[in-house]
Amino acid sequence: MHSVDSQPKKRIRPVAQSIHALQIAEALLKIQTVIAVTGRSESTIRRRVAEGKFPQPVKDGARCTRWVAGDVANWLRAQASTKEAL
Repeated sequence: MHSVDSQPKKRIRPVAQSIHALQIAEALLKIQTVIAVTGRSESTIRRRVAEGKFPQPVKDGARCTRWVAGDVANWLRAQASTKEAL
C-alpha cells in the first residue's frame, strides 16, 4: 500500500525581476517591477492605463501582461520634468 502525501505541494515562485531591467529599453517588465519603480499600486497603474495617463501594456499571452521598459522610463522622466516645472 502506498502512502498518500496529504501535504499540498508548494508552488515554486520565480525569482523576482530586477529593477535593472528598466535600463534595457526593449525589456518587458512585470507588474511587480512597474510597481517597484513607480511607487504606484497595481490598481492605480491599471486605472491610469485605462485613463490614458500611463503606458499601455503588451499582452504576451492570455495571462501575461508586460510593460515595455522604455515606455515606463519615458513616463518617469515626464513625471520628473512636470514636478520640476512646478
